[in-house]
Amino acid sequence: MILLDTCTLLWLASDQKKLSSKAKKEIEKNARALFVSAITAFEIAIKCRNGKLELPLPSLDWFTEAIDFHGIREIPVTSSIAVSSVQLPPLHNDPCDRIIIATSQLNAMKIVTCDKLISQYENAEVIW
Repeated sequence: MILLDTCTLLWLASDQKKLSSKAKKEIEKNARALFVSAITAFEIAIKCRNGKLELPLPSLDWFTEAIDFHGIREIPVTSSIAVSSVQLPPLHNDPCDRIIIATSQLNAMKIVTCDKLISQYENAEVIW
C-alpha cells in the first residue's frame, strides 16, 4: 500500500515524465493498492484558486476523474489523523503535508513524494 502526495497525483495524471523511474515502478507494482489523502483535493483546490495550478476541469471534477481513472482510493481526514499531524515534530510547516505524513504513519503506508523534508520524519518511508 502506498500513499501518493499531491504533486505525485498531479504528475501521475498529467505529466508522468516528472515522476522518478523508481516512483513509476512502485506505482505500477502497487496499482491495486494506491491511496491518496482527502487533503490532496483541498490542496489542489487551493492551488487552483490562488492561480498556481490550472486544470482542464473544476478541481473536484479533475480530482475525482484522476483517482477513478488510476484506481486510487481516497482516505478521509479523520480526527486521529488531524491530531496526529499536529503532534509531529515541527520539521514541515505545510499542514497538508503534515496530514499526508500522519495518514501514512497511521495506516503504515509508504509515501511517494519528491519532498525531501518528509523523509526526515520518523517512521516515514519515502519512495522517490
